[in-house]
Amino acid sequence: EEEAALVRLCQRVCTGKEPEAASFYREQGNREFCRRGYQMALRLYSKAASHEPPSSPEVSVCFANRSAALFHLEHFEVCLEDIARAESHGYPDRLLPKVLLRKAECLLCLGRLQDAADALSVVESKIHMDGLMTSPTHQTLLKKLSHLKVKLHEKERCPEPAQEARGDMQGKSEIWEENDSISGASSSLSLNFDTERGRHLVASQDIMPGQSLLKEEAFVSVLCPGESLPLQDSETAWDTRVTNADLYCHRCLRQLLASVPCRGCSYAKYCSQDCADMAWEQYHRTECSLGALLLTLGVFCHVALRTVLLAGFAEVNRLVEWSHSGDKDPHNPKAGCKCLSETPEPGAGTRGIPGCDDSGQYHSSYQAVFHLLPHTEQHSPEHKFLCMLSVVAICKQLQEAGLHAAVLNQESSEQWPKTKTSEQTSDELSPELKTVAEAMLRHVLQLQCNAQAITVMQELGPGDGAVVNKKPVRLATAFFPVLSLLNHSCCPNTSVSFSGTAATVRASQPIPRGQEIFHCYGPHQCRMGAAERQQLLRQYFFECRCRACLDELESDVKSVVSMRNSFCCPSCQAPMQGEEDLLCCSNEACATSVSRENLSRRLQDLQQQIKKALDLLRDRKADQAIKMLLKCQMDAGNFLSPEHLLMGEMEDHLAQVYATLGKWQEAARHLKKSIGIVEMHHGPSSVETGHELFKLAQILFNGFAVSEALSTIHRAEEILSVHCGPQSAQIQELQEMKTCLSELPRSILQRT
Repeated sequence: EEEAALVRLCQRVCTGKEPEAASFYREQGNREFCRRGYQMALRLYSKAASHEPPSSPEVSVCFANRSAALFHLEHFEVCLEDIARAESHGYPDRLLPKVLLRKAECLLCLGRLQDAADALSVVESKIHMDGLMTSPTHQTLLKKLSHLKVKLHEKERCPEPAQEARGDMQGKSEIWEENDSISGASSSLSLNFDTERGRHLVASQDIMPGQSLLKEEAFVSVLCPGESLPLQDSETAWDTRVTNADLYCHRCLRQLLASVPCRGCSYAKYCSQDCADMAWEQYHRTECSLGALLLTLGVFCHVALRTVLLAGFAEVNRLVEWSHSGDKDPHNPKAGCKCLSETPEPGAGTRGIPGCDDSGQYHSSYQAVFHLLPHTEQHSPEHKFLCMLSVVAICKQLQEAGLHAAVLNQESSEQWPKTKTSEQTSDELSPELKTVAEAMLRHVLQLQCNAQAITVMQELGPGDGAVVNKKPVRLATAFFPVLSLLNHSCCPNTSVSFSGTAATVRASQPIPRGQEIFHCYGPHQCRMGAAERQQLLRQYFFECRCRACLDELESDVKSVVSMRNSFCCPSCQAPMQGEEDLLCCSNEACATSVSRENLSRRLQDLQQQIKKALDLLRDRKADQAIKMLLKCQMDAGNFLSPEHLLMGEMEDHLAQVYATLGKWQEAARHLKKSIGIVEMHHGPSSVETGHELFKLAQILFNGFAVSEALSTIHRAEEILSVHCGPQSAQIQELQEMKTCLSELPRSILQRT
């Protein structure tokens, strides 16, 4: 019965290649292209390509069409790559001249004049080889050819001066000395162990804010598909919405412009053919046919499967057998078993810490992943049963699909060890797949406490304005064995940033020698009260005893976060108070009382209105968006605290709308109000404040408020370099703005 239900769920998820879908997406892309919606056309052509058979004329047309969108978006290098893909996949010869003219024009725009001349010669030969020189199509091609020849001669006569590279754009280099015992960690850290805190990292010397403490590549990561899965239903068979699965490479998590589709499914997409080939060899040849099942079961099951595939069956089998054998050292079969939470023997040093190798080194390896605590005894029987069912379902499908060899990292299924599989029944897993299932179940349980979200700052809206609004989005789920050594605090002393599948941990404040290094697992003291934080932290099977929680729980004072995000009296705007369903005005002269449900409903309605206003902004109806946001502001002032985060968000949205209209002073005025509220909640040195200051710098830069822009840039740089590092994209953009403003004529600088 469970299997039948799972089959029905999987049938709703489309990951196969569907010719009808390809035609639909290509037609939709053509419509967007005709409307000059080149960005959306780009995405739709990519969706179409993912549904076409590889190396087919149909997929070549998708690449050629996509190259046209890329050309209009001025992504000339990527446009050339798509043209090459179209040619290599058998683009129809009769259509080739138009594409080759586009290639020549790209080369001209890139200043590659000799390559452009060669491309024009090829086009001219192809056009003249066709006998129908008088047709309107050929006349158009000839005109375009003539125009490009003239353009080429002009560029050859007056070559454009080469732009000087700016030496100061690279930012400050980071001082880094790697730890001898912990891979990817700074030498300023040491690995400790005790029964209360388990494995944890401690500062072995004084650490300054912004100092890099850890740089680790994920052992495994799986892209989260985003808000909408590719579901099939009777009304809309093919979804045109864009999700993370369309925007980022499924292997390295780089942002996609022109994706390379998987050869076997429509779901997986990559930034290059190299990434596609590496993913196929490492894991996707096994995962490809399981796409619908993996999307149905969820990302934890997917991470668990990919973990064992990347580790290789030999290593998985070795560690699973070790876990059964009673050895404490996986490299020493004569040693006795040690519990992962047991204190190492005196004098053992790091060698006795679980996860370390026999030389006492802790690597970002499968052994380290295997030693992450699964907390088996803490999970409910129901949860463990569901996890087991999910894992068995995956392994059964692997067996039924004949993917034994791929799972065992063998060349072909002929190498499958028949002596071990001959006794199994049709419904029974092979011994090898039972080992895989056991390891996968362990990893699924581990992920509840050890999964790390890889986040990215994602643009909101079309992203073509002078001011780019971004928000952090969960992009992938990963295992970082070294990062997992950091314990939680609701007031952490570090900040984590990501670049692709790599995580960097930096000190967010001074850390004295001997202090533990803390990471926030999500519930932060600036975002919620202690009671709410404790509720969320239950999934990690511990009660937080950090300083922020102890201070708040031991006092009777209501948390600052709760007070700032509270309701105010609809009559006199004084704070409302009360823990029950009925809230009363704190002003003794006012007798107003309102039900919490009533105010919560008003808050939900307000959030819906704000969402509608943002939809208007996306539809480029800025004036209507302003009217709606101002009305929302007025309504919010009647029942929300002036310091409520939503009040700040509305100021931020208004700043964005005014910026799209070029009303820079008005935009800056609203954004400064937003920054005031953000600082109140998160602190003046928080990454949230840094992101807001970055937006203010963009607004002031575009509004030519030079002196104020320079001071804002300086402050934003100071904050963001601590949290994101000197090489981050935002720091680079701030430096470019600063350089541009500094090079303005002195007369302009004096006026501003």
